[in-house]
Amino acid sequence: MIKLNQISVRHGAHTLLDSASATIFPGHKVGLVGANGSGKSSLFAVLRGELATDTGDVDIPKAWALAHMAQYIKALDQSAIDFVLDGDEAFRAAELAVTKAESKTDQSDIDHAMAIASAHEALEAAGGYQAHARAARLLAGLGFSAEQFDAPIASFSGGWRIRLSLAKALMCPSDLLLLDEPTNHLDLETVTWLEGWLKHYPGTLVVISHDRDFLDAVADTIIHIEHLKLHTYKGDYTNFEKQRAERLSQQQAAYVKQQQTMAHMQQFIDRFRAKASKAKAAQSRLKALSRLEAIAPAHLDSPFDFEFATPPKVANPLVHLDDVALGYGEHRVIDSISISLAPGDRIGLLGLNGAGKSTLIKAIAGELPPLSGRLSHARGLNVGYFAQHQIEQLNELENAIWHIARLDEQMETKASEQMIRDFLGGFDFSGDLATSAAGNYSGGEKARLVLALLVRQKPNLLLLDEPTNHLDLEMRHALTVALQTFEGAVIVVSHDRHLLNNSVDQFWLIHQGHLNVFDGDLNDYRAQIKERDTSTETSSGTANSKKQRRQEKANQRNQLKPLQNKLKSLSARIEKLSQLRQTQDDALADPDLYHNPDRADEVALMIEKRGLTQTELESAETEWMETAEALEAAGGDAAA
Repeated sequence: MIKLNQISVRHGAHTLLDSASATIFPGHKVGLVGANGSGKSSLFAVLRGELATDTGDVDIPKAWALAHMAQYIKALDQSAIDFVLDGDEAFRAAELAVTKAESKTDQSDIDHAMAIASAHEALEAAGGYQAHARAARLLAGLGFSAEQFDAPIASFSGGWRIRLSLAKALMCPSDLLLLDEPTNHLDLETVTWLEGWLKHYPGTLVVISHDRDFLDAVADTIIHIEHLKLHTYKGDYTNFEKQRAERLSQQQAAYVKQQQTMAHMQQFIDRFRAKASKAKAAQSRLKALSRLEAIAPAHLDSPFDFEFATPPKVANPLVHLDDVALGYGEHRVIDSISISLAPGDRIGLLGLNGAGKSTLIKAIAGELPPLSGRLSHARGLNVGYFAQHQIEQLNELENAIWHIARLDEQMETKASEQMIRDFLGGFDFSGDLATSAAGNYSGGEKARLVLALLVRQKPNLLLLDEPTNHLDLEMRHALTVALQTFEGAVIVVSHDRHLLNNSVDQFWLIHQGHLNVFDGDLNDYRAQIKERDTSTETSSGTANSKKQRRQEKANQRNQLKPLQNKLKSLSARIEKLSQLRQTQDDALADPDLYHNPDRADEVALMIEKRGLTQTELESAETEWMETAEALEAAGGDAAA
């Protein structure tokens, strides 16, 4: 096991950990979380032996082999697969021993033959004859095509080099695996593959990640860096939030803020319930919102507090694409797009890396003209566009206050420096940070400044292309909450499933050069990915096995029928109660009702009946969610 006993770690004059302790047991999968700058990467450096603690002891079994994911790879001429094979040092050593044994000429034939045989035995013991196949599987799982295996590292972009670094770390037969933000440059399909790989990893895993769904899928323990200490929680990230929420909600000092936060969240959930359709993505979002409400107290001490202003109204459709083709030069990425975006639409874009998600976002933002077809914007459309190149376009010589003031000038609005400071405070730009040059900001701080500029623009259409890549968990949560109350339209590209589940109602899928509305939620999409991966295997089954599968499906349908019938009954009941509540609200909104003192008893009775309807509706919705979850757990479809 790993024991961290009363360790203190400093970075310059800044203390990161002070007399902190934690124990990591063999085989456990630990998610290391905490705000940006709290010391997560420094703790990794301590575990790798690259950084000494100022005080305390770090005990890691000496026999343990350690693998970690490098964050930077040089532009080498070495091929991708050779680079990944270097991750298995035992294999490389055995391979070198074979080469040396075979090249020796100063031995007798018998000694030479024995030396070669011995070297090959060592190579076999090191798994050398399966090494290339293992490296190829890792590369394929991380999205590389067979043609790319022999391509030089220098030919890959920074994001794909990070994938190579991850593959090299996974290639190493390790007892301790350290992964720092492994999902940052991965698409949803690859994240799903990585989750499966890590679940079967036999060693001890410690992973830094700001993707809570990834942590839920992989981690069985969470270590939270907070107030210079290491706090250990059993379970996945969702359980950590609940445990922390319970602890914080018990603190009297936080009670008032907690009630305000919960009331704000409840107000939004009630509004969404009134408008939510029976579409599966919308129902999934309703369930996710209820879960988010339960963990709201876990974020009471968040330094982030911002929301989008009510956007100006604009005509419908906001954007219309008529037989549009998109691409670059002669290369067409997406063809025959005919689709419209209406005010209030909340769209998540799905598809493999390179499918064209960012291309579509650029076109809608007006940064990429169509190759053919017609793309039109409604008059008065104000687009807020977040992409990685916006971060690169910040003026690195100027500070956060300057950036906001310059935007205000362009929008012909005026605000005092104190008003700008108050606004930036919601994004945790306060004190010296607000007046420091942007060139000194971390990646996360630059991303927060771009988001602050985005909010300041008061857009009625948000285009978000991987907005969470540099954000820590607290800022991701704040962005998710802000998006929920945003009244404009949203299109999001993100591998952060928590953000997608809580901020979009519908998905568009880009696949093989075409864009279509995806009829389902993220669970359906993951199931489709798995079905796609196993389609070859299933197609080779015999007639008997097909008959058996049909029988099994029939049996499953019979077992699911009671749950499906109950779900339909509850849906009808919820719809009826929602209509009744709306009727009661309309009646209570009549101002004449309160001008006649003789009607006081009548008003009290109406309010009481409205309360009973609300209670009954909440009970029905809770029962619907529980039934839907039971149905999905049994392999059914809550939207069927």
